[in-house]
Amino acid sequence: MNSPLQVEAPSWKTEDLRIFEDGVAKFLEREAVPNAEKYLKNHQVDRALWNKAGEAGLLCTEIPEEYGGAGGSFAHDAIIAEQLGRLGVDGWGVVLHNGIVAPYILHYGSEEQKKRWLPRLATGELVGAIAMTEPGTGSDLQGVKTTAKKDGNHYSITGNKTFITNGGTANFIIVVAKTDPTQGSKGISLIGVETDRVEGFRRGRILDKIGQKANDTAELFFDDVRVPPENLIGGDEGRGFIQLMQQLPQERLIIAVQAIAVIERALAETIAYVKDRKAFGKQIIEFQNTQFKLAECKTEATVARVFVNHCMDLHLAGKLDATMASMAKLWLSDLQCKIVDECLQLFGGYGYMNEYPIARMYADSRVQRIYGGTNEIMKLLISRSL
Repeated sequence: MNSPLQVEAPSWKTEDLRIFEDGVAKFLEREAVPNAEKYLKNHQVDRALWNKAGEAGLLCTEIPEEYGGAGGSFAHDAIIAEQLGRLGVDGWGVVLHNGIVAPYILHYGSEEQKKRWLPRLATGELVGAIAMTEPGTGSDLQGVKTTAKKDGNHYSITGNKTFITNGGTANFIIVVAKTDPTQGSKGISLIGVETDRVEGFRRGRILDKIGQKANDTAELFFDDVRVPPENLIGGDEGRGFIQLMQQLPQERLIIAVQAIAVIERALAETIAYVKDRKAFGKQIIEFQNTQFKLAECKTEATVARVFVNHCMDLHLAGKLDATMASMAKLWLSDLQCKIVDECLQLFGGYGYMNEYPIARMYADSRVQRIYGGTNEIMKLLISRSL
């Protein structure tokens, strides 16, 4: 699908990355797109898809080759995120696995942890998730209740997590827990849990969501789950909150990248529809209201695409700060919901039918304004820079 936007390819998208982009598209068209309906019905992608992605070199793309990764950069994961959105298989949580879970190990893990976990995340033997949110704690990560208490030569993890992406499949979970509940944010630590090797861990139901139905978002329960102290990421207790804050800009940029991909797909699908559909004896595209609505959407989407490319340039140069990332997440996720809604309206009653991609985009888009920190939190973070 060609983009309806007239924006030149960004400078960061080199010839090698364009070749990679073509390979990602072909992989998804071959392995994922034909099974999209099954993923929706089962509320998760097939476990085999992870292994195939590992064989194709699409897992841990920004992880160095010495740890089993592809030796690329965040640009590779951004391309995967874009292609998932453009092809309508964005319920697959591979971008979280690649761009959020693995980097915590790379940036903060010990050498032993990197060698133990990263190669297996790269092959698909391990599927990653990060367990932040709890039933009573969302954006306020300082308020997590899950504890990891030192008990002899182990940590004992106890608590409940919810809304966990990849939660129904993941067998490697980074758990956000309090190692010292008296110290607030300074008492938070990140601990790696290989679920196949512990007792006391169980999965709850795969949650019934408005959209993103192909993703196995789940509840997770930890009841005296014992892991060795070597699983404490970074080796020092109380570093978890800082680690989370340092990685959140990339997570928020991922959301912006996902948003612009869906915006472009929504516009392309809608333009094709209004050129084909007729009402009152002429194409819907011939009505001035249609032209004006799509002109507004294309203009706003073009500005958004340029902004995302700018943020990508900053991030790849190591210069994307929390404020800019928050603006990207806020603006793009709001715009995604707005444009998809405008596009659905042009489909009329058909836009409300799940057999049309625009209906699923509408349902899938809404959560973008919630996860990764709500957009209200984004405004709070941005306001601190004033």
